[in-house]
Amino acid sequence: MSAGAPSGAGGEGRPAGGLRSSLSGLTTRGRSFVAAGIAAAVCAYVLGQEELLRVGLLLAALPLICVLALHRTRHRVTGSRRLTPTRVSAGGEARVQLRMDNTSRVPTGLLMLQDRVPYVLGPRPRFVLDRVEPGGRREVSYRVRSDLRGRYPLGPLQLRLSDPFGLVELTRSFSAYDTLTVIPRTEALPAVRLTGESSGYGDGSRRSLALSGDDDVIPRGYRRGDDLRRVHWRSTARYGELMVRREEQPQRSRATVLLDTRQLAFEGAGPDSAFEWAVSGAASTLTHLLEQGFSVRLLTDTGDSVPGGEGGGGFNGGSSGGQESAVAAGLMMDTLAVVGHSDGAGLSRAHDAIRGAGGALGGAGSDGLLVGFFGDLDDVQTELVARMRQRAAGAVAFVLDSETWAGRPARETALPPLQERLRRLRDAGWTALAAPPGVAFGELWRQAGNAPLGTGTSGGWG
Repeated sequence: MSAGAPSGAGGEGRPAGGLRSSLSGLTTRGRSFVAAGIAAAVCAYVLGQEELLRVGLLLAALPLICVLALHRTRHRVTGSRRLTPTRVSAGGEARVQLRMDNTSRVPTGLLMLQDRVPYVLGPRPRFVLDRVEPGGRREVSYRVRSDLRGRYPLGPLQLRLSDPFGLVELTRSFSAYDTLTVIPRTEALPAVRLTGESSGYGDGSRRSLALSGDDDVIPRGYRRGDDLRRVHWRSTARYGELMVRREEQPQRSRATVLLDTRQLAFEGAGPDSAFEWAVSGAASTLTHLLEQGFSVRLLTDTGDSVPGGEGGGGFNGGSSGGQESAVAAGLMMDTLAVVGHSDGAGLSRAHDAIRGAGGALGGAGSDGLLVGFFGDLDDVQTELVARMRQRAAGAVAFVLDSETWAGRPARETALPPLQERLRRLRDAGWTALAAPPGVAFGELWRQAGNAPLGTGTSGGWG
């Protein structure tokens, strides 16, 4: 459902079970009326008091009449929900608007609305609506907010109806629900030129469709304003009309953002944990590279890439950009919204996925960029990451160390010192930087842009 579209409009509730189930909606007052009416009728029969019998029948019939009226009314009250927007950043707010319509010819009694909301989004909203006239509507709204990324269901909407005498209360649950996607926080990054990077569109990323001489030229018809020096005379003679060589077509530079999700590589949980910092950094990088015109994919240690691996090795958009890139950005952000720890012990699958990209990412003349976010790396994984650099024209690594973030060695295992890991990555050609707690990712990104090939930042972080 698109953002802002109503859901649950006129949705049927759960099976009502007929009038018998509606009788269970009698309140204590309603049951007391029925009991008093029956008692009065029995006394009238025993004492021979006709007037008392009328009173007893009235007391017993009134709750039953209310049951019948509400039973019909609850199926003629429709509900809808409007969620705006459906995707927000962590810490952002979304607005939920509830609307009730009375499609019957009689007014309703007291209505109470309740929407089911996960506790992480806040308290469960409840609203009390007074009488709704025939054909009338009521609208109420509330806001939801979460500091934790994820996908959260909203609904189903529950409606409780009550008669004016308080004798009966009936509940209806609508079946439709919405989903709020909370994506990681993103940070605006400075426009820097990373090592080995060409711009998304521009010098170094253009190619001519004619690479091997006149036989490979793909001509098109002459258009007013075309440079006459681009006229292709052989094609003009063949087709009998003026033909020109097609202009050079821009080819989008490609970039891979690699996110290490191994559970053994990170410690801690919550919004301020090392893993959440890495997820937020990956989201910021993806957003920035897409804005710069790159064709981007998200890759995890499990070897899964987003967008899918069909076609261009998982890269989005080709040279079309536009709407296709926006769709791919949404897919990647939705993936980061729910990404969790993997049970993997190594990065071999990610290495194979990068190697399988072939010339799409690396190789001579490639303008591919690799940006990695890594947790703890032992000797084997450090060597594996170092070999990933061979497949990229430029590579930047942000390394998060558990000893720095948690204040103790990672799970009491022997790991090479952080500086040693960074040195080995730099020797392999990576621009490797340490990511300590509390540092703004935008500053690290700037440091990566200022670092010469194969080195980290000159400051105190690397």
